[in-house]
Amino acid sequence: MDATATARRLRQSQTLAEKILWGLVRAHRLGGFKFRRQVPIGGYFADLVCE
Repeated sequence: MDATATARRLRQSQTLAEKILWGLVRAHRLGGFKFRRQVPIGGYFADLVCE
């Protein structure tokens, strides 16, 4: 499975805590910062990344 497919699967099967946190930080709601979730970094996936 490639990184994109794995990241998509992780986003679709998020925990309740991840869902709540993502609702708070998405769409630049936290100080105007942009966040992405389930980002592949090396051989790992970061749950949230601030850009």
